[in-house]
Amino acid sequence: MLTPGASAGRDQPALVAIDDALAGTGIAVERVDFPYRLAGRRAPDKAPVLVGTVLEAATTLAAALGVPSRQVAVGGRSMGGRMCSMAVAGGLEAAALVLVSYPLHPPGNPDRRRVEHFGALDVPCLFVSGTRDAFATRDELEAATTAIPGAVTHVWVEGGDHGLRGKDAAVAGVVAHWLTSR
Repeated sequence: MLTPGASAGRDQPALVAIDDALAGTGIAVERVDFPYRLAGRRAPDKAPVLVGTVLEAATTLAAALGVPSRQVAVGGRSMGGRMCSMAVAGGLEAAALVLVSYPLHPPGNPDRRRVEHFGALDVPCLFVSGTRDAFATRDELEAATTAIPGAVTHVWVEGGDHGLRGKDAAVAGVVAHWLTSR
């Protein structure tokens, strides 16, 4: 299950690329829109609404596939991935987390880290980030993720910024390889 970043919807190019890369692998993909996007608003809903959307979508996908939610990998880009990680930390049973361009902190505010829930992430986690991401340097993200009890894999996209523009195929390949090798 894939969720978009704050300024995008379910058809965000990175999510579509991941969906396409998983086609034919036997892994079903559901791309999800958040309520604010469905309502035509630009500003994201508050975290409880976004996390609730993740919980509902993961539960619905698991039921549609006839599997328990602990067999569904969840994740997404930036804010969407963060909301998925918060849902898992809050009790959503999931197979794994896929976090593309995780927004560790707002740009220019490295002291405002979004990591309070990391200690509750006891699932395998894939972090795919650009080496020029203003939301988290390599050192910052690698240090922060040591708090995660689950297995953590970092893949760094050379020259990529937070948007990972022009890198969708590379990101999709990394995600598809990681998920299919589990």
